[in-house]
Amino acid sequence: MKNTTDPLGFEALDRCHVQIHENLARLAAMARQIAVSGIDAQIEKQAGEIEAFFSGVAREHHAEEEKTVFPPLLDSGDAELIAAVRSLQQDHGWIEQDWIELAPQLRAVASGYHWVDPAEFEHALEVFIALCEGHIALEETLIYPESKARWAQALSQRVTRPAR
Repeated sequence: MKNTTDPLGFEALDRCHVQIHENLARLAAMARQIAVSGIDAQIEKQAGEIEAFFSGVAREHHAEEEKTVFPPLLDSGDAELIAAVRSLQQDHGWIEQDWIELAPQLRAVASGYHWVDPAEFEHALEVFIALCEGHIALEETLIYPESKARWAQALSQRVTRPAR
């Protein structure tokens, strides 16, 4: 990911949110298909792709937010904004915890093992999906716009400041 101190970094973060939504939709569809017709070769392939995405790209995305987006907002002095960022940091922990439980199941499906209980799997995915969607909604409606505005303000101050 690009550094979020430039607009291209935000574009990368925004694109990742789109990819997360797409993979969450694939997870939900996969869980429904497993419940209805079981696991087939297509489900095995999808499980591997989705597991790789959330174990790699999505984790890197969260690390980038923790490193570059959240710190300036935590230093803002704005109590409401700080509380929102702390909530998102807590979400990152919960998302990771949920993923630690889901990833082995997806890896097993991808490897051709069919021991996953469809009802338990679907419930676990519903919790994971709801958490991720709520998390992204808060980032996109409050955190990213605030971070982008602060970045633009800092940039305009640098541009308008006379050279020494």
